[in-house]
Amino acid sequence: MTSCEECGFVYDLGTPEEFAGQVRAAAEACAEPLLGAPGEALRRRPAPETWSPLEYACHVRDVLLVQRERVLAARRTDTPVAEPMGRDERVEHDAYADQAPADVSRQLRDAAAMFAHTLDRLTPGDWDRTLVYTYPERAERPLRWLAAHTLHELRHHSQDITRHLPAGEPLSR
Repeated sequence: MTSCEECGFVYDLGTPEEFAGQVRAAAEACAEPLLGAPGEALRRRPAPETWSPLEYACHVRDVLLVQRERVLAARRTDTPVAEPMGRDERVEHDAYADQAPADVSRQLRDAAAMFAHTLDRLTPGDWDRTLVYTYPERAERPLRWLAAHTLHELRHHSQDITRHLPAGEPLSR
């Protein structure tokens, strides 16, 4: 995977020292709408098979936490396998749609700070440590790819969050 046709993200693995700051900024773009949109709009699914903005935000929060653990595993173990996180199951098991938007916004920012802090601590050699990633196909990938992929998740789902809010929905503070 070198780019995403849907959101236009390009996997640039050449500047890993910039990933942490980009993750923080992208997480802010996901978290901010949760503080201004009405709860009903955040919980509404545009179609039965499409998550609501709040569900996307919960997913992004959990992705950040899972990816942080994967980075830490790759630092302490040679080529660990990144087992699937059960993304679809989490929506129901953790009742994403029932969570408080302000709590999710705070948690998303905290998860981004934790993930970014972990990235900030990687040495030049750490960026080339690998893990077996099972998506989009099973392959051995360096941590620089994992960081770029996580940034893609944030940017892609930021679009999902804002796209599924009603057009012209006032965001109030």
